Amino acid sequence: MADVVHLIKLCVGAERVEDLIEWQDQRFGGGIAEHVTRMWPKREADILAGGSLYWVFKGITLARQRIVALEERIGSDGIRRCALRLDPEVIRTEAMPRRPFQGWRYLAAADAPRDLPKGRDTEEVLPRDLMSALSEIGLR
Repeated sequence: MADVVHLIKLCVGAERVEDLIEWQDQRFGGGIAEHVTRMWPKREADILAGGSLYWVFKGITLARQRIVALEERIGSDGIRRCALRLDPEVIRTEAMPRRPFQGWRYLAAADAPRDLPKGRDTEEVLPRDLMSALSEIGLR
């Protein structure tokens, strides 16, 4: 049986979760969204066992979408790419600071931020410095 693993990615071009939701609604009409990436995850079975794509906005992880499939896409340059097919529901998570990185990274299930309870998904995010300080003392 596969161990669930997630992916984490910077949400480039979006400053807020609402920006991502709006862009996906415009592009995919509220249906299955997708994000195309150059690299195909080697841990495909672990991702498809219940993994999500966690989105980082301006250095803070704030949301996730369940990955429902991985599909091949061939670019106009003839290069094979991977389309991460995403559940249309964007789930808000506890805010978790994240240093900049390129592309996507694996994220162990134990290290993933928890989902926010319903009703807390519209709360303001703490300032980054305060969030980092709380995280350093184990109170993220």
